[in-house]
Amino acid sequence: MKDVHEYRVGVEWVGNRGSGTSGYREYGRELLIHAAEKDPLAGSADPTFHGNAERWNPEELLVAALAQCHMLSYLHMAVRAGVVVTAYEDAASGTMRQAGLGGAFEEVVLRPRVTVAEASMIEAARAAHAEARAVCFIANSVNFPVRHEPEILIADAAEDAEL
Repeated sequence: MKDVHEYRVGVEWVGNRGSGTSGYREYGRELLIHAAEKDPLAGSADPTFHGNAERWNPEELLVAALAQCHMLSYLHMAVRAGVVVTAYEDAASGTMRQAGLGGAFEEVVLRPRVTVAEASMIEAARAAHAEARAVCFIANSVNFPVRHEPEILIADAAEDAEL
C-alpha cells in the first residue's frame, strides 16, 4: 500500500454574468468542481457572501467531509470490534466565526446516530467513535476541534420505536 496519496480536482468558475469581476455584486459565485470519473458538483459561496443557496458551499463541504470521513472510519472500526452496524446517520454542524474579510471554523460537532444489531455491542460501538476519530484523515488535518455526540440505538428497539 502506498504511503502518499494524491487527490486531483478541478474548480471551474461559471459565474461570469457578462462583465466579469467588474464589481463586487456584478459576478456570480457559481462554480463546478470536477474530478476524474465523477459528475461535476455544483458549488457556490455561502448565501451570506452573495452565493447561490441551491449549490454546495465550501463550508458545507468541509463539514460534510468531516462527517463522511468519520462515518467511513467508524464503520471500519466497528467491523474490527465485532460491532454489527445496521444504520448510520449524522446531523453534523460547524461553527465559523467571521473576522473582517476572513474567518475560521471554531468547531465541528458530529452527531452520529448509530444502530447496532445487539445490546451487547453498545460499549464497543461507543469506543469505536474514539478510534475512528484517531484515524480520520480529514479530522487529523484541521486546526479546530471536531467533537462527537454519538447516539447508539439497538436494531430491535429502533424498529419498535418507529411503530
